[in-house]
Amino acid sequence: MYLGVDEAGKGPVLGPMVAAAVLAAPAALPPDIDDSKRLAPARREAIDATLRDAARVAVGVAFVEPAEIDRPDTDMNTLTVRGQARAVRNALATDLAAELDEPVRVVADAGDTSEARFARRLSEFVRESGDGTVDTDLPAVDVSASHGADEADPVVGAASVVAKVARDARMASIDDDYPGYDGLGSGYPSDPATRSFLRAYVADHGAVPDCARRSWATCDDVLAAAEQSGLDEF
Repeated sequence: MYLGVDEAGKGPVLGPMVAAAVLAAPAALPPDIDDSKRLAPARREAIDATLRDAARVAVGVAFVEPAEIDRPDTDMNTLTVRGQARAVRNALATDLAAELDEPVRVVADAGDTSEARFARRLSEFVRESGDGTVDTDLPAVDVSASHGADEADPVVGAASVVAKVARDARMASIDDDYPGYDGLGSGYPSDPATRSFLRAYVADHGAVPDCARRSWATCDDVLAAAEQSGLDEF
């Protein structure tokens, strides 16, 4: 039994990034676990429900909201490792985790070009409390990270599914907050529905919505286009 951890939503211009950690033995997982991107939405949701209902599986989820992503004193690599660390901490706080011997094995999908650096930082951040000191109440962890772990490792694949389902649910909830529009789309800059929503919202309000990552270039582009359109009309 060990922890797998991954994140979803690193690149979108709308909504949070979501990290998830799954604690399980591979034998306790559904047989068709895979990277979430290779599974149909209905299958992801079914796997997520199975994982959450299983007695010998524990799940931890953490959200990194747009306001945190937009902070000038951070970057996406740091936010990715911090989000994963929060998810691991949440999974380690479960009753199932209390059965584990130290150090707890953690396998991560590397969110950095350097797998070794990501593993080192994740190990440090898992043990870091909110005030920056080491949390001695948490068990020691033995972290490894690799690119493509969500495809190669079934427990990391399970974490990728949980993260994706949690982000999709949050995006559906955010969509409900904007009933006067035709939908937010996936939230990715390449999605025409997402760009259409941003253009319409900026045209109505003169600013991007709270669900947007204001520091993304997509927001600057939409705001600049709206300003130019206003100047042309003037």
